[in-house]
Amino acid sequence: MVGTATASSLTCAHLPFQGLRAGSEQIRSLQWRKKERQYIRKACPCTITAKFELKPPPYPLNALEPHMSKETFEYHWGKHHRAYVDNLNKQITGTELDGMSLESVIINSYNKGDLLPPFNNAAQVWNHDFFWESMKPGGGGKPSGELLELIERDFSSFESFVKEFTTAASTQFGSGWAWLVYKANRLDVENAVNPRPSEKDKKLVVVKSPNAVNPLVWDYSPLLTVDVWEHAYYLDYQNRRPDYISIFMEKLVSWDAVNSRLQKAKAKASEREKEEERRKMEEEGQTADNEAVEMYLESEADDSETE
Repeated sequence: MVGTATASSLTCAHLPFQGLRAGSEQIRSLQWRKKERQYIRKACPCTITAKFELKPPPYPLNALEPHMSKETFEYHWGKHHRAYVDNLNKQITGTELDGMSLESVIINSYNKGDLLPPFNNAAQVWNHDFFWESMKPGGGGKPSGELLELIERDFSSFESFVKEFTTAASTQFGSGWAWLVYKANRLDVENAVNPRPSEKDKKLVVVKSPNAVNPLVWDYSPLLTVDVWEHAYYLDYQNRRPDYISIFMEKLVSWDAVNSRLQKAKAKASEREKEEERRKMEEEGQTADNEAVEMYLESEADDSETE
């Protein structure tokens, strides 16, 4: 799982690109005051201690050349990704988010769309860890086995999936991400679940997200992503985003990683269904017990009236 919490000293911080910065400090101050009730900073020591570390990609920085250069990794991973980690650690130290897993920080700071200050950095740390692990030297090609079967079931063909994924990535306006996700078919009603879930209810879908947003906040299980922030490809492809996306699909995707994530997503969905069924049985049992108590009390009342 990406984003394991560890303890280490915070030694440096790089500021990520955030567009126009005029008046940003004043805006940030207003945002923090607005969300004061939900995001409370606790008393903290003067020394800032990092809770999350910058994870290296699972291969040397030059391993994806010529498709993704070492220079791009030094800039993208070494500066941008590092900045997200460093800034996140500074934002969460001494707050209620301190000590949570990275995924929990993301969900809590998403705050149902009313973003709390740490969200962007937390999500970008997770997104980049996930992105590096979505690629491998000698990647690309076509998946096999169950993964290919599900792709062909849900997109008609592998070629149709590639077209839909590349279109989503190419048409994401501005900065963002395109994703292949495993989506359980769940009723969009509070406290409700699909009454008869089956394997056919669970589907692979392509989604895209702006800026730092990722599918975790929609309760989807991400399987694959491509980063379409400009800094992800500009040094190698300039403004040719479609070329970068095509090379990503043809030469870089790690289908082994995608398949492993699919198995974990399926297991997670199965465990959730078991937990929901257990909870449902407990609630039904409690209801039956309550009804039995009510009947007993009514019976006693009738007996007393007869006497």
